[in-house]
Amino acid sequence: MKDGKRAVRLAKRVLKGRRAFFELRGLLEHRGPLPEQHFRVGVYFADSDVNIYQMRQWYAPLQELSKRWPVLVLARNAAGARQLIRESGLDVAFAPKVTSLERILEEQCLDVVLYVNQNTRNFQMMRYGSCWHVFINHGESDKMYMTSNQHKCYDMALVAGDAARVRLSNALWDYDVERRTIPIGRPQTDHLSGQPPFAPDARTVVFYAPTWEGDRPAACYGSVATHGETLVRGLLATGRHRVVYRPHPRSGVVNPEFGAANKRIIEMITEANERDPQAHHVYDQSPTLGWQLSLPDVAICDISAMVYDRLATGKPLMVTRPVALKPQSTRTATSVCASGWTRLTAQMLRKCWTV
Repeated sequence: MKDGKRAVRLAKRVLKGRRAFFELRGLLEHRGPLPEQHFRVGVYFADSDVNIYQMRQWYAPLQELSKRWPVLVLARNAAGARQLIRESGLDVAFAPKVTSLERILEEQCLDVVLYVNQNTRNFQMMRYGSCWHVFINHGESDKMYMTSNQHKCYDMALVAGDAARVRLSNALWDYDVERRTIPIGRPQTDHLSGQPPFAPDARTVVFYAPTWEGDRPAACYGSVATHGETLVRGLLATGRHRVVYRPHPRSGVVNPEFGAANKRIIEMITEANERDPQAHHVYDQSPTLGWQLSLPDVAICDISAMVYDRLATGKPLMVTRPVALKPQSTRTATSVCASGWTRLTAQMLRKCWTV
């Protein structure tokens, strides 16, 4: 039975890959060749579209950077490249093989290559020493991921600020934080735009943005299965709140319990809107973040990059405490700041929310 299920999953994966490859080939033919000796900055992305969220938050900053230093995304996977061409607004080169990477390096004068994750295929690009290899990450948080010893592989790392440097200093041996990190803030929050799918009214808007369950117990920060259903059910019942629910795109991929809880929350939101069409609760799947961070009166997040980005708006924030397992986390200035917002928001909610 297990072998049969594995065979079905493998077949679906192969079919998806072939479909993506042929669609990508059509997109590339329609676009035509890229200009040679034009791009100065490369962005390396070896994943499929399942991890496209790691690139999405960088679209607007990279588009801005490209106005001065032309940016080229180096995509290794057909599904990932297809998605990037469709939505990123950036120039994309498809490089499925190492020989493809070498051809691009011959055709372009890349001074810097940026990396948004720790994919093991990053090393295929990092073998080339004629450019700077810089880790920019796909978020900034107190997760253990943020202090990975893999930081040492890169020439430099762009970090949010002092809290990130403290975190790395406390965790990594023989790593020159002052020399090898550059604080840049969170440029993503310079591009918070878009309009909500509802007209603001007297309801208190609560943005609930949990992270996923992680791929191991030490990285299980998600609150969907432990906090989510009770939290959302209570908010929906008051008649005074509007819920904007934005789960992590990988929710449930490892733990079916998380996936089932996520599905039930989405169903609760649908049913609440059917009972009261004026409620306008939102299950948010939009590719980019903007109004979701800046508009809501209160944000409820897990230990994730959402904390940093919400803090940048200066508006109330609550941070959940993982209870199902014992994940590893760090204590930085950001943790303390988030705790302060938690106390402030709790006081505010006690006045307007009785569940």
